[in-house]
Amino acid sequence: MTRFGRWRDSPWRRAVLAALAGSLPVLAFPAPSWWWFAYVALVPWMLLARTAPTGRRAAYDGWFGGLGFMLAVHHWLLPSLHVFTVLIAGLLGALWAPWGWLVRRFLGGVPSAGRVGAALVVLPSGWLGVELVRSWQGLGGPWGLLGSSQWQVTPALRLASVGGVWLLSFLVVAVNVAIAVLTAVRRSRVPVVATAVTGLVATAAVTSAAWMWSPRPELDGRVRVAVVQTGVIGGAGTGAEKRFAREEALTRTLAGRRVDLVVWGESSVGVDLADRPDLAGRIAALSRETGADILVNVDARRSDRPGIYKSSVLVGPSGPTGARYDKMRLVPFGEYVPARALLGWATSVGKAAGEDRRRGTGQVVMDAGHGLRVGPMICFETAFPDMSRHLAQDGAEVLLAQSSTSSFQHSWAPAQHASLAALRAAETGRPMVHATLTGVSAVYGPGGERLGSWIGTGASETAVYEVPLARGITPYVRYGDWPVHGALLVLAAVCATEGVRALRLRRTAPAPLVPPARTVRESPVRPGR
Repeated sequence: MTRFGRWRDSPWRRAVLAALAGSLPVLAFPAPSWWWFAYVALVPWMLLARTAPTGRRAAYDGWFGGLGFMLAVHHWLLPSLHVFTVLIAGLLGALWAPWGWLVRRFLGGVPSAGRVGAALVVLPSGWLGVELVRSWQGLGGPWGLLGSSQWQVTPALRLASVGGVWLLSFLVVAVNVAIAVLTAVRRSRVPVVATAVTGLVATAAVTSAAWMWSPRPELDGRVRVAVVQTGVIGGAGTGAEKRFAREEALTRTLAGRRVDLVVWGESSVGVDLADRPDLAGRIAALSRETGADILVNVDARRSDRPGIYKSSVLVGPSGPTGARYDKMRLVPFGEYVPARALLGWATSVGKAAGEDRRRGTGQVVMDAGHGLRVGPMICFETAFPDMSRHLAQDGAEVLLAQSSTSSFQHSWAPAQHASLAALRAAETGRPMVHATLTGVSAVYGPGGERLGSWIGTGASETAVYEVPLARGITPYVRYGDWPVHGALLVLAAVCATEGVRALRLRRTAPAPLVPPARTVRESPVRPGR
């Protein structure tokens, strides 16, 4: 064994290597956005897990690799949650322990062509199983799904319209598996190499077929949507009042520009408009000046029910129209503390929510005037593919996101958040407007293509976008998360097969060769007696 091999096989050193290998995929996401790197980023992690001396050690490699991945993707939370970020990453990283075991099971030792062929399906399915579980809102939501790293790749966006971000994750992992096999297996093993190459060719063929077959959005008119981004508000005075004054001034510049809708960012209004008719009247006056309804976002205690809500509220020339959406999926620790009785101490070590926000009960499609139907989402709700899909099913013509990442202004978070809207647009065949309080704001067409320029984190301005509308529904909207369902069937088959295999091994195992037990009466006879 080489010196590196001895160093690597030390349990804690393997853990460090696994964490470092697991962190590599973060480079495929914004801000670096090396989308191409996603297709090889998992290879070091898999090469390590396949050489584990035992299945248990491979599971630890999966766990520590998952810790590295989650910590890297969410590293911008460290200034807010401090050590709690590492704890959360460690808990969620455990989801990858079974995946590490699967890597060794199918790629360990000298794999046969059959095992490699199975690995090309089983390992991507295992990865999707992990992404499905961690996508539960109570575990933090689907931030950093591997397929979302392909947000700027046109063929990938076409695939997203067929199977959503899940299909992209599956194919990215499959390519990594094939490359790991080609890296680890000697060239002389022709059948194994041929199987891996066939997997790469099949992936390319599926991508090409989807490119040719998947329906393209049928364009049907255009609307002009204005985004108002205030930027960071500093200096003396009440922040909410200064922010509102800045939003008011920026919105006035839109008068005469023939806009159909104006969108403000998350938490753009700090009081319930029912309690402040004067502010509601000022927004209504802006609506009359611009000739468009204004979608604001209220972060305040409601006057008609207890608790604090984050709500998208539509205001027209006569005041609030009555259209309102209360945020349903809250940010763990940022907007509520899960199991506060147990984890409430997080508020003392970071910037966790001092009071839990209340949840809305259902999604809403709003009539924004000019015959335009819009579907609002708030903050990290744009990370959930099912929410935009349901809005498209309910008739939304434009998807809207109101967000604020001002707490992470100088990190990768704003760009990562803005990129998610491209996937949601491509999946649904509906344009999406991502309007933020302090940047990055962005708009995407029905195919996920970027419209105009991003409004960066250093800007305080308005921008008007010509947004194309589209008719029809995509296969993903029609059929939903079918890649995930297929992956679960594959994993169920693997569990059944492994169970039968273990049972057969137990039945055919030879009886242990041990000496017969000696009883008290079978005392040895001493010589001479």
